[in-house]
Amino acid sequence: MERLRYFFEAGVVGTALWPDDVDSPYGYPAELDRLPIGAALAAELDGLSEWFQSSVDWDYPPGPSPWGRDEKERFNVRARAALEALRAELGPGWTVVDRFRPLD
Repeated sequence: MERLRYFFEAGVVGTALWPDDVDSPYGYPAELDRLPIGAALAAELDGLSEWFQSSVDWDYPPGPSPWGRDEKERFNVRARAALEALRAELGPGWTVVDRFRPLD
């Protein structure tokens, strides 16, 4: 069974998927074009990881997010939907561990 962890990382654009093994055939972090998922879902995950980067105040990263409550909620909803779509597309041979921490 294949296993990935799902979370967004500041400074990492293009994926929210992390194999347990750094020597994974899917890359580390996972490269979306190496996974058996459709182009639409790959584009959504890529877009979410890029969008997430703007949630960080790059002048002072440990400080509060520049996003307001509405943008955080929109991101959280889309991130959860993408996780569910990912699990459905990958199917039963895969485990995707939810490590996503909703923005609040």
